Amino acid sequence: MATVTVHEAEQSPDVRRRPSKRGELTWEIAQRYPRQGEWTEEEYFALEADYFVEFVDGVLEFLPRPKLPHQRIAKFLLYRLDEFVTENDLGEVDIAPLPVKLFEGRIREPDVVYMNWEQVEAAEDAYPNGADLVVEVVSPDDESRKRDYEEKPLDYAKAGVKEYWIVDPQMRTIKVLTLSRKKHRTDGEFRPGQTATSALLDGFSVSVDDVFAASRKPAKPAPKKDNGK
Repeated sequence: MATVTVHEAEQSPDVRRRPSKRGELTWEIAQRYPRQGEWTEEEYFALEADYFVEFVDGVLEFLPRPKLPHQRIAKFLLYRLDEFVTENDLGEVDIAPLPVKLFEGRIREPDVVYMNWEQVEAAEDAYPNGADLVVEVVSPDDESRKRDYEEKPLDYAKAGVKEYWIVDPQMRTIKVLTLSRKKHRTDGEFRPGQTATSALLDGFSVSVDDVFAASRKPAKPAPKKDNGK
């Protein structure tokens, strides 16, 4: 069965006027949106996506959908961080998907984000402008690793994010970066058997072993014994 390529669909108005066929690109949907590099922040926020999409200089970056181990780690850290922040009345902790506007032309969706009360108030029940601390759980593909280790430290530092945690299930490390002179520098790199600590939130720490143990499938509870009643 013949298919239509992107180039053919772009060059042929006749192709785009007829309904797309099985095996072809669904250009009826694609034509509703701008080309890559031409997106605005307003169009990005109007995109009702049920997947992770970040905004980088007019380009939409589609992040891989997280699998269960990834989500279990993010949930574990969310609960621990939220418990600490709530007990100390420091602000709010949230989990992705939640677009965080860093600066003009850059919107990221950290796996876990902590905002102080001033940032919470400034968000006005919409989307946050910046954060105090963000956590990224690294996905195994090369593109994600490059993004989390090389690109996002620059973005988060430029936005004034005071602390950035890189949680790497493949390397089994937690790297804590802190802001110093507008750059993120490594405050600590923690491995199994150690405890990862926050420089920003005095008293907040997590066991590296506990973080990565959280990725495992929970044990199914044993059935209750019938006592004859």
